[in-house]
Amino acid sequence: MEKPELETDPPSPATTSENPSRSYYRKLHIKHITRTLIFLLFTGWWIAGLLFHRHDKNWLIPFLLWLCIAIRIITFYIPVRHAWYPVRFIWHHSAARVPELIPPALRLSMATLGVLTIYTLFTFLPPSVPQNTRADRGISCLGLVVFLLLLWVTSKKRSAIGWYTVLVGMLLQFLIALFVLRTKVGYDIFNFISLLARSLLGCTKAGVAFLTNDKTANTPIKFAVAFFWSMRVSGAEAVVAAASPFVGQGESAMLIKPFVKHLTKAELHQIMCSGFATIAGSVLVAYLSMGLSPQTLLSSCVMSIPASLAVSKMRYPETEESLTSGSVTVPSNDSEEASNGLHAFANGTWLGLKIAAMVMGTLLCIIAFIALVMD
Repeated sequence: MEKPELETDPPSPATTSENPSRSYYRKLHIKHITRTLIFLLFTGWWIAGLLFHRHDKNWLIPFLLWLCIAIRIITFYIPVRHAWYPVRFIWHHSAARVPELIPPALRLSMATLGVLTIYTLFTFLPPSVPQNTRADRGISCLGLVVFLLLLWVTSKKRSAIGWYTVLVGMLLQFLIALFVLRTKVGYDIFNFISLLARSLLGCTKAGVAFLTNDKTANTPIKFAVAFFWSMRVSGAEAVVAAASPFVGQGESAMLIKPFVKHLTKAELHQIMCSGFATIAGSVLVAYLSMGLSPQTLLSSCVMSIPASLAVSKMRYPETEESLTSGSVTVPSNDSEEASNGLHAFANGTWLGLKIAAMVMGTLLCIIAFIALVMD
């Protein structure tokens, strides 16, 4: 005779699997410990390099790497808007206060005179060299004046031109050029960035070789808050302009995807202008394969950020109310957020394929239309 089975209560979730809250806090503690270890590791590495290789090696690059890592770790715990409070406070109580000391009627003329003085001094005071004479510099300055005059003549509404943005844009472009080309610190920074860019973009050859062959892979072929504060542009314009030299024209516009349908005509004009003023990653690879100076290419792309803002605001001034005129925050779409690294790679690949398909389709139609007209 079989013994009756004893009735038992179903096992509780705590006995069959780990408590979800406990698992969450355990993962959170692991993240905190990992970030702390990374911060201590790079801090020790930077201090050791500063102490033992201060005179025989460049200390600036390790410091910049440590600073980037430290800022990223800090922003895990402090929102960016709070971390920028000290910088914003210093800006509003230093550089932003300078115009207030000048009578309103004289601000534009004084600013114009200041920019012209800086251009004149740093253009003609340095000694001439065979490849860079004062006459050549004068021709370049004259060309800049002609371009600005043409932009003013063809402006959609000359009375609405924001001359503050134009002057600051031209000044920042010139100062970036001086920093990169006339100082060792600037040259070292952009030379280091160019090395990273060449290494990163060169890695794409492995993917191309996998999809095609080695011969095809070796065939020659493609700063937002600061500009938002200093140049008084909208948040959407600042984000796109700062990203265009690094991710390309189409990809930079995707960064403000939630705002695209709300952009003003002037903002759309600026987005297109900043995109055409810089080069995308694949074009950078093509130029590098031709043997051109990588630091010169990268510095020219960064110089194009304020220049594109200035040019756009002359050609198509803002006459509407911008939705992002008081903020540079781009809301995230929770439904499209990646759950892990692999998911993020897949999303990025799919977005790149869509953009590439749109570009190829547009080129196909344009070339076919040109062939129809020429036939």
